[in-house]
Amino acid sequence: MWRYVKAYFAAVIMIYLLGSIAITQMNLASLQELGASVPWAVRLNTTWLDLQGLLMPYLVLVSIAALLAFLVTGQISRFFPVYRVWLYALAGFVALLAMHLILKSVLGLWGVAGARPMLGLLLQGLAGALGGWAYAYWSRRPSTIFID
Repeated sequence: MWRYVKAYFAAVIMIYLLGSIAITQMNLASLQELGASVPWAVRLNTTWLDLQGLLMPYLVLVSIAALLAFLVTGQISRFFPVYRVWLYALAGFVALLAMHLILKSVLGLWGVAGARPMLGLLLQGLAGALGGWAYAYWSRRPSTIFID
């Protein structure tokens, strides 16, 4: 049981870090398109500040999305154990896309501006997919060979 709990929290932190960084970089890219100069020092500082500032809203949403996705995928992967890793990666991808699209449909606006462009939304999905893959890896049975 603890293996799953530890894997879940580690995957959520991974999704949060990758997703937050993607949000920040997409926002800064949008500013650059408007003609603003964004040196590397500003990028690093803004990324650090966003990691702290997005903690409450984004981390909570990522935690809920990942929990639902991993619980459902845990049941599905029982029937397809060979595809377990791919199922969790797909679940993470879909969970993050769904989270942003649901926020858009419920609130009428994007929860985070960095997910507004298609590339930003896909980067959010990629963060979820990597987190799903990591969850599958970290939650596997110790005797299981990880080939996928």
